[in-house]
Amino acid sequence: MREIGVGMVGYSFMGRAHSNAYRQVPFFYPDIPIKPVLKAICGRTKSAVDAAAANLGWAQAVYDFDELLERDDIDLIDINTPNNTHVPMAIKAAQAGKHVICEKPLGMTVAETEDALAAVREAGVVHML
Repeated sequence: MREIGVGMVGYSFMGRAHSNAYRQVPFFYPDIPIKPVLKAICGRTKSAVDAAAANLGWAQAVYDFDELLERDDIDLIDINTPNNTHVPMAIKAAQAGKHVICEKPLGMTVAETEDALAAVREAGVVHML
């Protein structure tokens, strides 16, 4: 089974929900050929990120989004931050060659959303959900 390293930014309500969802993938989809591995969770508040990593099953806590993007063991970035930060983070992740999952809404406007999609296409990233 191929593993895919996941890096998540954001640890509040949707970060908790997505963390749980990754852990449940093998139970709900036993035939899927990819296993998500919770490599690192990222946020600004050290104590909160450390607690989220420990409580939600992440291997490491990271406090800088760019550091998350630089890691070779992370293939996918899951964005669970405030809505107005989704597009810049999605674009940066795509430009770093990462697959992107972004909590809705992706953009605050249609134009922003189109910019994010264009960045993903330009980067040649296979998926953006």
